[in-house]
Amino acid sequence: MTEWISLIRDIPDYPQPGILFKDITPLLADPAAFTTVVDDLAEGFSFDKVVGIEARGFILAAPVALRRGAGFVPVRKKGKLPAETLEASYDLEYGSATIEVHADAFAPGERVLVVDDVLATGGTAAAAVDLVRRAGAEVVAVSFLMELSFLPGRERLPDLDVRALVTV
Repeated sequence: MTEWISLIRDIPDYPQPGILFKDITPLLADPAAFTTVVDDLAEGFSFDKVVGIEARGFILAAPVALRRGAGFVPVRKKGKLPAETLEASYDLEYGSATIEVHADAFAPGERVLVVDDVLATGGTAAAAVDLVRRAGAEVVAVSFLMELSFLPGRERLPDLDVRALVTV
């Protein structure tokens, strides 16, 4: 296994009892490990822009874009972007949420890599993919730092190239 995995620490009962939170801040603080993760998230893909999903996806996607000479596009929670937006809603275990992207974030036919920290139920990633496609761009892949093996996230992304650097 990859050495950087040991830098992800478990925080029990955060943010609520019964949740085992995967804290990536020690990984981010290690320059060699962070560089490896950034490189691995994009390895083998060709793209024009990288979408980062709020909030930890921003931390991973922006350096991927910079390193590969691509543009970075934030997908944010509803009401956080200043210009005209497209929005997509999705269900969570405990309710629903809406994310947005600027309507003019992509040129028609641009190739986009979607990056986020964790693939869990797949709802957020599927909504981000929907936004990219509705804006006229092509999703080449969805790349995650971690995938939670006990949740069916991949099932929500059936027609996509999905990469997770580690499955927990």
